[in-house]
Amino acid sequence: MSGVNKVIILGRLGKDPEVRMTPGGQHVCSMSIATSESWLKDGQKEERTEWHKVVLWGRQAELAGKYLKKGRNVYIEGKLQTRSWDDQQSGQKRYATEIVGSVMNFIDGGANTGTGRNSEGPDAGDAGSDPFYSQPSSSGDGFDNPVPRTNSQPAQNSYRGSEIDDEVPF
Repeated sequence: MSGVNKVIILGRLGKDPEVRMTPGGQHVCSMSIATSESWLKDGQKEERTEWHKVVLWGRQAELAGKYLKKGRNVYIEGKLQTRSWDDQQSGQKRYATEIVGSVMNFIDGGANTGTGRNSEGPDAGDAGSDPFYSQPSSSGDGFDNPVPRTNSQPAQNSYRGSEIDDEVPF
């Protein structure tokens, strides 16, 4: 039996996304997202913020770099992945655990951000460059990415097709 490795976060970008190209020509985006929770303790408001490293690949990386900025809210679905490398200075093995995103939804939009359905930009009306259109996952996991939505759009399933339903034993 295999396990489940799924992460869902909704948070705020701590800085602008960093987009770069791999030697093979694929876009990769790194970003830092904060999630916060608050509660009352002895009548005082307590708050804790957790920071998450997120990595996006391909078209999603391009869109994140183009439309997301520090302070924007974003919804990410993905999986946890740990990578390791040898530190050049100390020679020690280093580890980083990050969320590799498979679904990205822009949550809030602002005037002239280019993230609204009615945006008037050079790419308006072109589904291939529409920030609300998310390309299928290239991870081979059988899931397509849904059409990202704003708060005014209804929720969508995170997959299309029946390949998952066929495997459910009930």
